[in-house]
Amino acid sequence: MIEAVTFDFWDTLAIDDSDEPKRVALGLPSKAFARSQLFVERICTLYPHITPEAATAAYGSANERFRHDWHEEHRTPSVTTRIYYAYEGLGLHAKPGGYAALVREIDELAREIEAMEIRIPPDFAPGVHQTVARLAGEYKLGIISDTIHTHGRGLRHLLEQQGLLQYFSYFIFSDEIRMSKPSGAIFRQAAVGFDTSPANIVHIGDRESNDVRGPLSVGMKAILFTGIIDRGSTRTAAQAICRNFAELPDLIRRLD
Repeated sequence: MIEAVTFDFWDTLAIDDSDEPKRVALGLPSKAFARSQLFVERICTLYPHITPEAATAAYGSANERFRHDWHEEHRTPSVTTRIYYAYEGLGLHAKPGGYAALVREIDELAREIEAMEIRIPPDFAPGVHQTVARLAGEYKLGIISDTIHTHGRGLRHLLEQQGLLQYFSYFIFSDEIRMSKPSGAIFRQAAVGFDTSPANIVHIGDRESNDVRGPLSVGMKAILFTGIIDRGSTRTAAQAICRNFAELPDLIRRLD
């Protein structure tokens, strides 16, 4: 018997990078460029001996290190940690007695980068509001999401802006739990949080590796969501494919 339903966030509930056309309309650069630019400008102001080219390379290397941690070690270091990686690459370390100042400097930069991710909110999937409200009357709802530049606090803020936060009773964000999908541990944690067997939970998401194989590995059910982007529905191991939110309640009932 299905007791709980969990959702991925990006490209399931919300449309990833749907804020980029809005940035273009406002004359703003892409978020990726703006993040790098912010880091480079701050570093070159604080440390005039470092060239923009060196700062850019260090930030790029930090991003590569992050991607390794995410894909190979199934954890997503915070934005703060990513900046620490870049500082290490530039050989920037705290002077004796100056560690607190370095921490403040990095934390301030991290907060500015994180704020950029939610300042222009993304669009949400068509029909998501009505479907989530309907499902909340029948099941416990949760979110299991990796966090890249938008931390768990930021995702809660976006949900609250949309009037959706109230429907979810449990959240697993990779920056808070120190694990990321498709690690089985992150899905087993959902069963603990809902106080039920994994067999009583169905997860909905858009990525085969993260949102289908991950939950299936611990005995949960999985529905592949293709309403925003189809990343391989012809090869999915999911028990069902959801092409739009209107059909989701019936799909869940069929799995039950």
